[in-house]
Amino acid sequence: MTRGLVPGLPSSRPLGALLPALYQEDPLAVRLVSAFDEQLAPVLSTLDNQHAYFDPHLAPADHVEWLAHWVGLTVDETWSTDLLRSLVSEATSLYQRRGTAEGLRELVAIYAGGSAEVIDSGGVGWSASPGGDPPGDDSSSVTVRVTVDDPATVDLVRLQAVVHAAVPAHVVCTIEVVDR
Repeated sequence: MTRGLVPGLPSSRPLGALLPALYQEDPLAVRLVSAFDEQLAPVLSTLDNQHAYFDPHLAPADHVEWLAHWVGLTVDETWSTDLLRSLVSEATSLYQRRGTAEGLRELVAIYAGGSAEVIDSGGVGWSASPGGDPPGDDSSSVTVRVTVDDPATVDLVRLQAVVHAAVPAHVVCTIEVVDR
Protein backbone atom coordinates (compact mmCIF):
# COMPACT_ATOMS: atom_id res chain seq x y z
CA MET A 1 0.00 0.00 0.00
CA THR A 2 1.34 3.43 -0.84
CA ARG A 3 0.70 6.44 1.27
CA GLY A 4 -0.50 9.54 -0.52
CA LEU A 5 -3.64 11.22 -1.66
CA VAL A 6 -6.86 9.55 -0.67
CA PRO A 7 -9.69 10.81 -2.87
CA GLY A 8 -12.55 12.21 -0.82
CA LEU A 9 -10.73 12.00 2.53
CA PRO A 10 -12.00 14.94 4.57
CA SER A 11 -9.48 17.03 6.43
CA SER A 12 -9.72 16.89 10.21
CA ARG A 13 -8.68 20.55 10.31
CA PRO A 14 -9.95 22.46 7.24
CA LEU A 15 -7.69 25.41 6.58
CA GLY A 16 -10.59 27.71 5.67
CA ALA A 17 -11.78 27.60 9.28
CA LEU A 18 -8.33 28.73 10.43
CA LEU A 19 -8.36 31.91 8.35
CA PRO A 20 -8.96 35.24 10.07
CA ALA A 21 -12.64 36.21 10.10
CA LEU A 22 -12.11 38.80 7.37
CA TYR A 23 -10.88 36.13 4.92
CA GLN A 24 -13.45 33.55 5.97
CA GLU A 25 -16.08 35.79 4.43
CA ASP A 26 -14.20 35.88 1.10
CA PRO A 27 -15.24 32.85 -1.06
CA LEU A 28 -12.08 33.10 -3.19
CA ALA A 29 -9.78 32.95 -0.14
CA VAL A 30 -11.70 30.00 1.34
CA ARG A 31 -11.60 28.10 -2.00
CA LEU A 32 -7.92 28.90 -2.42
CA VAL A 33 -6.85 27.45 0.95
CA SER A 34 -9.33 24.55 0.73
CA ALA A 35 -7.30 23.28 -2.25
CA PHE A 36 -4.62 22.32 0.27
CA ASP A 37 -7.08 20.38 2.43
CA GLU A 38 -7.05 17.39 0.07
CA GLN A 39 -3.23 17.39 0.06
CA LEU A 40 -2.93 17.66 3.85
CA ALA A 41 -5.78 15.29 4.79
CA PRO A 42 -3.67 12.07 4.60
CA VAL A 43 -0.87 13.68 6.62
CA LEU A 44 -3.24 14.92 9.31
CA SER A 45 -5.07 11.58 9.37
CA THR A 46 -1.77 9.75 9.83
CA LEU A 47 -0.75 12.05 12.67
CA ASP A 48 -4.17 11.79 14.31
CA ASN A 49 -3.93 7.98 14.20
CA GLN A 50 -0.22 7.63 14.89
CA HIS A 51 -0.80 5.36 17.88
CA ALA A 52 -2.35 2.76 15.56
CA TYR A 53 0.83 2.59 13.48
CA PHE A 54 2.68 1.21 16.53
CA ASP A 55 0.12 -1.49 17.32
CA PRO A 56 0.83 -4.54 15.13
CA HIS A 57 -2.84 -5.53 15.14
CA LEU A 58 -3.98 -2.10 13.87
CA ALA A 59 -1.08 -0.97 11.66
CA PRO A 60 -1.33 -1.21 7.88
CA ALA A 61 0.08 -4.51 6.60
CA ASP A 62 3.13 -2.92 4.97
CA HIS A 63 3.96 -1.08 8.19
CA VAL A 64 4.01 -4.27 10.29
CA GLU A 65 7.24 -5.40 8.59
CA TRP A 66 8.85 -2.12 9.64
CA LEU A 67 7.67 -2.75 13.22
CA ALA A 68 9.21 -6.23 13.03
CA HIS A 69 12.59 -4.68 12.31
CA TRP A 70 12.11 -2.35 15.28
CA VAL A 71 11.79 -5.31 17.64
CA GLY A 72 14.65 -7.22 16.01
CA LEU A 73 12.72 -9.86 14.07
CA THR A 74 14.19 -11.20 10.87
CA VAL A 75 11.22 -11.28 8.53
CA ASP A 76 10.65 -14.22 6.23
CA GLU A 77 8.92 -13.19 3.00
CA THR A 78 6.71 -16.29 3.12
CA TRP A 79 5.12 -15.33 6.44
CA SER A 80 1.51 -14.28 6.26
CA THR A 81 0.52 -10.87 7.57
CA ASP A 82 -1.38 -12.51 10.44
CA LEU A 83 1.69 -14.54 11.45
CA LEU A 84 3.90 -11.45 11.29
CA ARG A 85 1.39 -9.47 13.39
CA SER A 86 1.40 -12.26 16.01
CA LEU A 87 5.19 -12.45 16.13
CA VAL A 88 5.59 -8.67 16.43
CA SER A 89 2.96 -8.43 19.17
CA GLU A 90 4.60 -11.29 21.11
CA ALA A 91 8.20 -10.20 20.46
CA THR A 92 8.93 -8.80 23.92
CA SER A 93 7.39 -11.84 25.59
CA LEU A 94 9.38 -14.17 23.32
CA TYR A 95 12.63 -12.28 23.95
CA GLN A 96 12.13 -12.54 27.71
CA ARG A 97 12.00 -16.33 27.36
CA ARG A 98 14.56 -16.64 24.57
CA GLY A 99 16.91 -19.56 25.14
CA THR A 100 14.40 -21.45 27.27
CA ALA A 101 12.28 -24.44 26.37
CA GLU A 102 9.14 -22.38 27.07
CA GLY A 103 10.30 -19.60 24.74
CA LEU A 104 11.06 -22.09 21.98
CA ARG A 105 7.67 -23.77 22.47
CA GLU A 106 5.85 -20.42 22.13
CA LEU A 107 7.85 -19.37 19.07
CA VAL A 108 7.26 -22.66 17.26
CA ALA A 109 3.55 -22.69 18.18
CA ILE A 110 3.07 -19.20 16.72
CA TYR A 111 5.11 -19.98 13.62
CA ALA A 112 3.56 -23.38 12.85
CA GLY A 113 0.01 -22.42 13.82
CA GLY A 114 -0.43 -25.40 16.10
CA SER A 115 0.75 -26.62 19.45
CA ALA A 116 4.34 -27.44 20.22
CA GLU A 117 6.11 -29.59 22.76
CA VAL A 118 9.82 -29.14 23.53
CA ILE A 119 11.75 -32.05 25.00
CA ASP A 120 15.12 -30.84 26.26
CA SER A 121 18.01 -33.03 27.40
CA GLY A 122 18.41 -30.57 30.28
CA GLY A 123 22.18 -30.26 30.41
CA VAL A 124 24.37 -27.26 31.16
CA GLY A 125 28.09 -27.11 30.53
CA TRP A 126 30.85 -24.61 31.14
CA SER A 127 34.60 -24.41 31.17
CA ALA A 128 36.78 -22.80 33.85
CA SER A 129 39.65 -22.38 31.40
CA PRO A 130 39.55 -20.05 28.41
CA GLY A 131 39.98 -21.67 25.03
CA GLY A 132 38.51 -24.94 26.28
CA ASP A 133 36.21 -27.13 24.30
CA PRO A 134 32.72 -25.70 23.78
CA PRO A 135 30.14 -26.99 26.23
CA GLY A 136 27.88 -29.86 25.37
CA ASP A 137 28.22 -33.04 23.42
CA ASP A 138 25.97 -35.34 21.43
CA SER A 139 23.81 -35.78 24.52
CA SER A 140 22.81 -32.08 24.36
CA SER A 141 19.64 -32.27 22.35
CA VAL A 142 16.25 -30.74 21.82
CA THR A 143 13.28 -32.44 20.24
CA VAL A 144 10.48 -30.20 19.04
CA ARG A 145 7.19 -31.93 18.38
CA VAL A 146 4.68 -29.81 16.49
CA THR A 147 1.04 -30.88 16.35
CA VAL A 148 -1.04 -29.36 13.55
CA ASP A 149 -4.24 -30.18 11.66
CA ASP A 150 -2.39 -30.80 8.39
CA PRO A 151 1.35 -31.49 8.57
CA ALA A 152 1.67 -30.77 4.84
CA THR A 153 0.98 -27.07 5.53
CA VAL A 154 4.14 -26.72 7.64
CA ASP A 155 7.24 -25.71 5.69
CA LEU A 156 9.77 -27.96 7.43
CA VAL A 157 12.85 -26.18 6.01
CA ARG A 158 11.67 -22.81 7.33
CA LEU A 159 10.60 -24.33 10.65
CA GLN A 160 14.08 -25.83 11.01
CA ALA A 161 15.60 -22.39 10.36
CA VAL A 162 13.39 -20.85 13.08
CA VAL A 163 14.32 -23.58 15.57
CA HIS A 164 18.04 -23.57 14.77
CA ALA A 165 18.14 -19.77 15.18
CA ALA A 166 16.58 -20.12 18.65
CA VAL A 167 18.78 -22.85 20.15
CA PRO A 168 22.53 -22.86 20.86
CA ALA A 169 24.67 -23.97 17.93
CA HIS A 170 26.08 -27.05 19.71
CA VAL A 171 22.65 -28.49 20.55
CA VAL A 172 21.36 -31.24 18.26
CA CYS A 173 17.80 -30.47 17.15
CA THR A 174 15.16 -32.91 16.01
CA ILE A 175 11.85 -31.66 14.65
CA GLU A 176 8.75 -33.81 14.37
CA VAL A 177 5.54 -32.59 12.73
CA VAL A 178 2.56 -34.75 13.61
CA ASP A 179 -1.15 -34.78 12.85
CA ARG A 180 -3.69 -34.01 15.59
